[in-house]
Amino acid sequence: MRKMLMKWLLALSCFLLAACAVITVNVYFPEKAAKDAYKSLDEMLLKPGPKSPGAAIPAAPAPPAEQKEQAKPQSRLLDHLPSLALVTPAFAADNEADALAIEMSSMPEVLKAYTDMRQRLPRIQQLFTSGGVGLTNQGLVSVRDKTKLSPQDESLVTAENQSRKTVVAGMAKAILKLGKQKESKAALNQVMPKAAATFAETRQEEAQPGWWIQLPNGKWVQK
Repeated sequence: MRKMLMKWLLALSCFLLAACAVITVNVYFPEKAAKDAYKSLDEMLLKPGPKSPGAAIPAAPAPPAEQKEQAKPQSRLLDHLPSLALVTPAFAADNEADALAIEMSSMPEVLKAYTDMRQRLPRIQQLFTSGGVGLTNQGLVSVRDKTKLSPQDESLVTAENQSRKTVVAGMAKAILKLGKQKESKAALNQVMPKAAATFAETRQEEAQPGWWIQLPNGKWVQK
């Protein structure tokens, strides 16, 4: 009888372990909102203009008085952040990008990354134009012709890629936080590749004609 009980307990343990093994993290990734948030951050913190590189992203304006009664329950950006859901679109599509951009702009490491990238921008663009570097399908800067780079340029590229990784990580963390998803390694591993691919797509759209870009299949082409 005791042996039989032990066998049943062992079988039950194996079943529970197997069940746990197949549990996967399911995190909603708002691709369009992430892309728009990257664009907003680039516009505010990276591109030359009258605004300071450390300027905060403004909150979305409230709807006009005559439209308040017809507004959807999730149309206000900050009023409904506590009610975000985990796997489904939890706030109005028009405000997802604003929420992500605001969340990322509150991260000191992301602001520093943008400040550093803005300082490197003129030289990085020169390297793209010369063909010395290209833009990977993960949004990173890849050396293509070392003869067109100085030792200082190689260090510059390394630092630039670290800043870009910080921005992508910030996006992944913002998505998890606004989705009330625990910032676990599994969740980050699921979101990071999508955040990087979306970042790359945004940057490649901004690339100038003649710059080298890497397609999703790994092939390099000139824009």
